[in-house]
Amino acid sequence: MFRSVFNMSEFLGELIGTAILILFGGGVCANVNLKGALGKGADWIVISLGWGLAVMLGVYAVGNVSGAHLNPAVTLGFAIDGSFPWSKVVPFIVAQMIGAMIGAFLVWATYLPHWKKTEDQGAKLGVFSTGPSYPNYVANFLSEIIGTMILVMGLLFIGTNKFTDGLNPLIVGLLIVAIGLSLGGATGYAINPARDIGPRIMHMLLPIPGKGSSNWKYAIVPILGPISGGMLGAALFNILFNGVVNGFVIFSIIFTVIVVLSGIFLNKSILNDEVSEIL
Repeated sequence: MFRSVFNMSEFLGELIGTAILILFGGGVCANVNLKGALGKGADWIVISLGWGLAVMLGVYAVGNVSGAHLNPAVTLGFAIDGSFPWSKVVPFIVAQMIGAMIGAFLVWATYLPHWKKTEDQGAKLGVFSTGPSYPNYVANFLSEIIGTMILVMGLLFIGTNKFTDGLNPLIVGLLIVAIGLSLGGATGYAINPARDIGPRIMHMLLPIPGKGSSNWKYAIVPILGPISGGMLGAALFNILFNGVVNGFVIFSIIFTVIVVLSGIFLNKSILNDEVSEIL
């Protein structure tokens, strides 16, 4: 009776799915990074598995409602591919951002006593958002572009295969684990603007003792890198597997080149000597 009265909308599905994604994904980062947490000191494999399971659970939860994009880069990539209507892009992205903020709030509440006990500001920020191993905007953009390109191409590959009912979310989760284990070490693999920016906003707003800066000067990387990477992944899939070259495909390639080139300007204007030391 209740089911017939209440029918979850696609907007609410994306919101809830993204909140689940961040709750489990941010949660594993908190468990590994925060002082006193029982998972403190666990390694990158644990974080990669945690994020893979987070995606899997989010997809299982709302995949039959909204398709479970849970990621603006995926939404834009599917729109570029032509498998998702442009009219739904903005509502989906809004839902994903709200869901990411809710998920981050729940992680903060779950580990409430641990924030004061943790002195390391970087560890606290790392629960909410990503950061590079070495700050270099060109390299960091490339890392996020390649990771997200593989994500979107991988999702499109998965869509061309037949799996036993219910296994698709598991395969998607394993794709996230693979990206994390192989490509995630350079920037923490945001590969999702909502995953980074929504929680980063919550880091800025929440009363976290001794939290320090939210590092907004880096935030452009997990925004533009995944967006361009997602569009590029869809463009390459269309070119290589469908033989399609249209205006959206050409725009995606040009936009990606512009993003990478903008990294040169950002290196000179923001990082200066830090970059020269790395190179």
